Amino acid sequence: MKRAGLRGALLAAVMLTSTACAGWGGGGGGDGGADSINVLMVNNPQMVDLQRLTAENFTAQTGITVNFTVLPENDVRDKISQEFSSQAGQYDVASLSNFEIPIYARSRWIAPLTPFIEQDPTFDQDDILAPMTESLTGDDGQIYGEPFYGESSFLMYRKDVLESKGVQMPANPTWQEVAEIAAAVDQAQPGMSGICLRGQPGWGQVFAPLTTVVNTFGGTWFTEDWQAQVNAPEFKEAVNFYVDLVREHGETGASQAGFTECLNNLIQGNSAMWYDATSAAGSLEAADSPVRGKIGYAPAPVVQTDSSGWLYAWSWGIQEASTKKDAAWKFISWASGKDYEQLVGEQVGWSDVPAGKRASTYENPDYLAEAGAFAEQTKAAIEAADPRNPGVQPRPAIGIQFVDIPEFPDLGTQVSQSVSSAIAGLVTVDEALDRGQELAEDVAERYRTRLEDGS
Repeated sequence: MKRAGLRGALLAAVMLTSTACAGWGGGGGGDGGADSINVLMVNNPQMVDLQRLTAENFTAQTGITVNFTVLPENDVRDKISQEFSSQAGQYDVASLSNFEIPIYARSRWIAPLTPFIEQDPTFDQDDILAPMTESLTGDDGQIYGEPFYGESSFLMYRKDVLESKGVQMPANPTWQEVAEIAAAVDQAQPGMSGICLRGQPGWGQVFAPLTTVVNTFGGTWFTEDWQAQVNAPEFKEAVNFYVDLVREHGETGASQAGFTECLNNLIQGNSAMWYDATSAAGSLEAADSPVRGKIGYAPAPVVQTDSSGWLYAWSWGIQEASTKKDAAWKFISWASGKDYEQLVGEQVGWSDVPAGKRASTYENPDYLAEAGAFAEQTKAAIEAADPRNPGVQPRPAIGIQFVDIPEFPDLGTQVSQSVSSAIAGLVTVDEALDRGQELAEDVAERYRTRLEDGS
């Protein structure tokens, strides 16, 4: 669920080789003085831009120095977890996703931002897209994170290929219609699959799109009272549909294909369709993309629900133990603010604006001139996402493509390994999900016990 492309790969390589533990803003960690804050964040391209722009803009305006510690995604998640769970207070701000923020809020590892928002009308919280705010709100109703950029999911397809086969994409396609289209355009060009879908193991790989399919087929990981449903009929129907579709009309090597592989397949003309993150559109419509202008964008396919797109956001949270919360908020207000987007557009490029969080972004003519092919569809996808009610039944925890509990990354990854094996033809879907049910029941039992104990 992250943006890819040549620019991203180059910047990531730079970060890994020269700034794995500190950014352009200075060394990481330490007290840093009264007029400085320490920020721990992931090394993706848009945050690299943030580092480079901070000293000459935010620091110049506020006098607050920002000391960045920058790490690859898996490493930064581990370090943030260690730092915030211990409340060491070494870092004031960290990049957290909408998966971690509700969990950290329950654990009181991060500070509520609502008091700062109320005292900072220039930030304009109402401009933040409502599902983003909802996904970053704690059980107590307070906001605990602000998005830096966000995404949902939609269906991307080659308009010219569908037209060549006399096929028209419905305005709001169902998954059954998508399967029919995939069959119609399979091998429309030599070596072109009808569709590309993630099959790579990982809770954030295959189960990112697959859980949205489960939701709209009427399934769920857990019922509201913590009954595991991984091998329930609706869950099985969804996974069987997904596995059959990718095996019959999907890409070569689907069991090991993730975001990057499918992105490359669509760009290189090896797939006619792809269901995945809205953030991928920037790469598809890049100036050097061979498919620029050839791609159509349709809402995430549905079955029983009105919408089914996921919701994800890299966001900012303030450590509860921080003694510099006022300065930390000033940084967040700047980094997630309207003026910062304008700054990126003017100094880096409008295609690199950290979008997906503010309604005003999608009214900016400069941004629309660059992202017009997919901007309206992206905004619509995010606005249609409902992180608290993504399916047909009540859920025990917030989340669309995940269940927002600490155990889910391990549970989702273990079940995904069996599903990937089913895609590879090594086990049946029933076998994969029966194994998954056992794992899910272990998790559910712990939560039922807590409910019974009133904890």
